[in-house]
Amino acid sequence: MTPDGRIVTRISDDELERRWSAVRDIMRARGWDALVLQNTNDWLGGYVKWFTDLPATNGYPRTIIFPASGPMTVVEMGPFGHQRQLNGADRLHRGVDRLVTTPSFPSINYTNDYDAEIAVDALAGCRTIAWINPGALPYGLISHVEKALGPNAVFADATEEIDRIKAIKSPAEIALIRKAASLQDSVFAEVLDFVRPGLRDIDVTAFAQHQALVLGSEQGIFLGASAPVGVRSPFMPRWAQGRTLEVGDHLSLLIEVNGPGGFYTEIARTIVLGRASNELQAAFQSVRDAQNYTLSLIRPGAKPAAIHAAHNKWMQAHALTPETRLYAHGQGYDMVERPLIRQDETMPLAENMCLAVHPGYETESLFAVICDNYFVGADGPGECLHKTEKRLFEI
Repeated sequence: MTPDGRIVTRISDDELERRWSAVRDIMRARGWDALVLQNTNDWLGGYVKWFTDLPATNGYPRTIIFPASGPMTVVEMGPFGHQRQLNGADRLHRGVDRLVTTPSFPSINYTNDYDAEIAVDALAGCRTIAWINPGALPYGLISHVEKALGPNAVFADATEEIDRIKAIKSPAEIALIRKAASLQDSVFAEVLDFVRPGLRDIDVTAFAQHQALVLGSEQGIFLGASAPVGVRSPFMPRWAQGRTLEVGDHLSLLIEVNGPGGFYTEIARTIVLGRASNELQAAFQSVRDAQNYTLSLIRPGAKPAAIHAAHNKWMQAHALTPETRLYAHGQGYDMVERPLIRQDETMPLAENMCLAVHPGYETESLFAVICDNYFVGADGPGECLHKTEKRLFEI
């Protein structure tokens, strides 16, 4: 079977060529002979997917050596000594010269050098090598490569330049991001028809996951927790979703899955199996107003640190808790990517960045949250990518 028949959703050849060309323009300007990157998952491992259209999965390392000219070398989990010479012509592993496998695992310390040894061979002759996101790369990979090549090579950090390219979405990427948001709207609508007293929280999230997979999602999380109205119901992971819903309860649900092609968006709403209290209604209106205030500040050139400071000033002016978590951020192949809307972000906003905006706060008696995605438009945020109503859902 051809890759076109097996892969659920492929990015186009033209889109991959656009990415590679933009990166190589930077590499030539900086004098970098090769980039080295590695990811192990498709939640927060979007660099590998962005370069190759194939994700890293299941915690297994996937290492890419991307040269300033010519096709890539890819190292992935598999048998010792297996190598395929693809010469850039394979329709699944597009832009790849050599595909090499080795059975390395992050959980097995003595295998930490296996990928690095292959990377050293692929980097032969390179004088200036740049890492992508070196702070998240295994110590064994960096230390082995730098020790082996250090006398004859200079090492740099390419993360800032690559992040800026990756954060601004192309028309092809924008189209897929819109599909992800639409998929999530559809899943939430199905949940509203499914949820009822007697189900456990995990029954609801498992149903939601099934619906998402059928519609073309590849990966993601469903965080949900129920409680009686008057008791907070924060997002909880699968292992903590054992509570059984009762009449009058409310359920906070976050759907943060990727859509066809692997791009993430996220939506959060609260479902009440009965009537919402006045307190919960007022809290939801507060976070919706906070989201609108943040959106009023989003425009090309805006500084995330300034937006974050203004948001906290707004929250305090309305007798709400200042934000110390990440309440808005970029999304793409990663659940969370730059720019982050918080005090330590240096990347300014630019047109066609995709932002998830999810202000919230909690007390002992409530958890208030809303989440939706927007593109940065030429003059501000465009329309909300999610079409689900911004309200509490009483059923």
